[in-house]
Amino acid sequence: MGGVPADKPRHLQTSRDMIYTIIPLVLIVLALAGLSRACSFSPGGPSAGAPPSVDVTAALSAGARTVNFPLRLPALPAGWVSNSGNRHTVAGAQGGVVEDTGWISPKGSYLRLAQSSASEDALVSDEVGSMRTASGTTSAGGRDWVVYSQQDAEAVWVANLGDVRILITGGGGPEEFQTLAAATVQAVPLQH
Repeated sequence: MGGVPADKPRHLQTSRDMIYTIIPLVLIVLALAGLSRACSFSPGGPSAGAPPSVDVTAALSAGARTVNFPLRLPALPAGWVSNSGNRHTVAGAQGGVVEDTGWISPKGSYLRLAQSSASEDALVSDEVGSMRTASGTTSAGGRDWVVYSQQDAEAVWVANLGDVRILITGGGGPEEFQTLAAATVQAVPLQH
């Protein structure tokens, strides 16, 4: 009858048996990695390339012609690299179009600038995923900025410039926020 197969004798259970079992598995993993090209070998450790660059001047100039609020192009000091930009809409009665642009500071921190006709509450909720409570104010570029801080989260600064709300968030420190805030406020609105 069909009994349970006998275990392999103990003398045949060696480290060589284990190696012969692992080799096909390693070859399969390497083949899959090679096919997907998702892996690379870097014996010196990871390397950071240059961050992607976006022509923020062209993007904001084009955006200024299509939105109903003034957009500003901050003149940032050397070393700031613009690396992202997009447009989306905040839904609801207090919503509006949002022009997002992002920069990498000379210290390597990412900061995002949002310009919108949406209300402050709607903009903050949209940009950081939840409503926060204001924790104070600060001054930058001759304007008062409402600061939204939350433990273990990026800071958020918002300035109301009349027909546009300016929001800054990201991983930068207070000096980087000050630099971006002042440059934005001092920028002349782009032509519609």
